[in-house]
Amino acid sequence: MNADKEKWILLITLTIIWGSSFILIKKSLDHFTPYQVGALRVLIAGIILMPIAISKYKLFPKKHLKWLILAAFTGNFIPMFLFPIAETEISSSIAGIINSMMPIFVIIVGTLFWKFETTKRQMTGIFISFTGVCLLAFGGGDDSTFKIFPILLLLLATLCYAISTTTVKSKLMEVSSTVLSAFVFSFILFLPSLIALISTGFVSTFTFSKENMMGLMFVSLLSVFGTGLAMMMNYRLLKVSTPLFASTVTLLMPIVAIIWGILDGEKLTILQFAGASVIIAGLIFLRAKTVVQK
Repeated sequence: MNADKEKWILLITLTIIWGSSFILIKKSLDHFTPYQVGALRVLIAGIILMPIAISKYKLFPKKHLKWLILAAFTGNFIPMFLFPIAETEISSSIAGIINSMMPIFVIIVGTLFWKFETTKRQMTGIFISFTGVCLLAFGGGDDSTFKIFPILLLLLATLCYAISTTTVKSKLMEVSSTVLSAFVFSFILFLPSLIALISTGFVSTFTFSKENMMGLMFVSLLSVFGTGLAMMMNYRLLKVSTPLFASTVTLLMPIVAIIWGILDGEKLTILQFAGASVIIAGLIFLRAKTVVQK
């Protein structure tokens, strides 16, 4: 499969997986606290990927340890807590919409720290799509969902994703996607997530009730697909494309998030339909070119 075809398959698949993660977070919060959801999400991924990490330990990139730690915490730890905390006050659809700011942060972080260059066409495509995101956001007709603190948390999480994405592309491309994910979750983040989970009182209070098992099912789905598998695919996408192209998945994710919202009882307005169309138009415009690095 050529790289151009592969990157679009990965983009669409990641859109579906990550776009569904917001509703899974919402469902998980019906059973656990935001901190428990975040810790469990990382910990379960670490447990599942541990065999790979152990079998490939000789490939651990010691010379790039600081970059691995930076990418791990900004991309796979801090946001895992910020999103559940924010979703206690705003809807899963809005969380998906705010997350689509990531390409803008990739441009800013990439330009300031990694000397990425972007073309006028790329910039135009991103802002066309972001216009669609704004239509999605303001087309919901529910002003009560726009609260400053949770939105700031989501913007911080999105900035973290941009830092992680550009760091991986610049410093960690020599490690395979699967092995990199295994190292991140099993070697770097396993202990911090375990400590975080214990500190919430989860271990001492958890019981195998029907409600708790239902919550574990939602978190496990979120962890296995939205965290472990998705990060492998994301690292692979970074190998065959660029940070800006990879980040455009966040412009499509709101469409999936809103569809899940509708199925969960939320309303979709005409403006939101229009926003989804504009997002796709921007991505089509962006398709011809990708970011290059000096």
